[in-house]
Amino acid sequence: MVSCRTIHVGKKQEIQSIKQGIALAKNNDTLYVHPGIYKEGNIIIDKSIVFLGIGYPILDGQKKFEVLSVKASNVMVQGFKLVNSGHAALDDPCAVKVYNQSNVQIINNKVLDNFFGIYIQNGNDCMVKGNVIVSNGTQEQLIGNGIHCWKSTNLKIIGNKIKGHRDGIYFEFVTNSVIWRNSSTHNVRYGLHFMFSNDDSYITNIFAHNGAGVAVMFTKNVKMFNNYFQENWGDSAYGLLLKEISDSYIFNNKFSQNTSGIYMEGTTRVKVEKNVFEANGWGMKIQASCMDNEVTANNFVKNTFDISTNGSLVLNTFNSNYWDKYEGYDLNKDGIGDVPYHPLSLFAVLTENTPSAMLLYRSFMITLLDKSEKVLPSITPDNFEDKTPLMKIMPL
Repeated sequence: MVSCRTIHVGKKQEIQSIKQGIALAKNNDTLYVHPGIYKEGNIIIDKSIVFLGIGYPILDGQKKFEVLSVKASNVMVQGFKLVNSGHAALDDPCAVKVYNQSNVQIINNKVLDNFFGIYIQNGNDCMVKGNVIVSNGTQEQLIGNGIHCWKSTNLKIIGNKIKGHRDGIYFEFVTNSVIWRNSSTHNVRYGLHFMFSNDDSYITNIFAHNGAGVAVMFTKNVKMFNNYFQENWGDSAYGLLLKEISDSYIFNNKFSQNTSGIYMEGTTRVKVEKNVFEANGWGMKIQASCMDNEVTANNFVKNTFDISTNGSLVLNTFNSNYWDKYEGYDLNKDGIGDVPYHPLSLFAVLTENTPSAMLLYRSFMITLLDKSEKVLPSITPDNFEDKTPLMKIMPL
């Protein structure tokens, strides 16, 4: 963005009000805001300007107002501390909200103690990069989302640190966008919440200590690569929830210490490849409504249960995974087990139908029943198997 003039705003400058500076600015100007605390109510940017903070000037919404509203395209907002937006259920006041615009860049800001953090509404080719977005929400009804994107396309959400919101990142009707290198932790509900958002990618993000990890719903053509899902615990929590998803690819992620690493419901043609499932309650829960999914070349290590399901039909395939519970042999030393592995244990089936049966976990009788079931399957489907289990853990 090429600027024509520079305008300086500050307590020691000729222009002391941000609103006055914006009023004097023209398209392609740069407005510098010097250090200080600015309590000017709702600040509206309605021109294509570069809006730069020097030394993180504070824009304070005083718990009453939306702090900054962007109502022009080709705007950059960089280097501010935006605090204390209003709280309201109907109009969702934010630290920064972009209204129906294109090419808006929100970069390297500190967004603290707001209802919603950064909100892109009907945006195109916008970027949210390098921001710290922190609140202290404890109930999802009383706090908004860290980065909220609605009905937008070609967004780039890159390198933000989000904490303490309802959902860290929320996408609804967002297409052809990328979420890359963000850290979304300690949020009340989800680290990332994806709905009706096709042809998107999220890559190399951290989702840890959230109420229920990540939820991807009613979506197709999603790529999920190199993400880290850690310590998302709770009665109905998971690292990653997939609901009504099709034609997607989950590659090279790590699921560690979650109630369920992946919970799949109504998924079709999803490939799960080269992921690590480590120390989860359940590595994967695959409901009977799932079909034509492929689970291949993954490592299942130290999970209480590797796989669980609530049905008897086998409509998904398991190939060449490493299972630390596999007790088979490899006589020809080709690295592949000579006998198939049945990852669905009898006890996993029992606890799926009767959760209170977990009280018997690690008892001698349950161990005996599991061993017997592997020899002569009677309750678990005998074709629920990995025909080519790996003998050694796969380096990923």
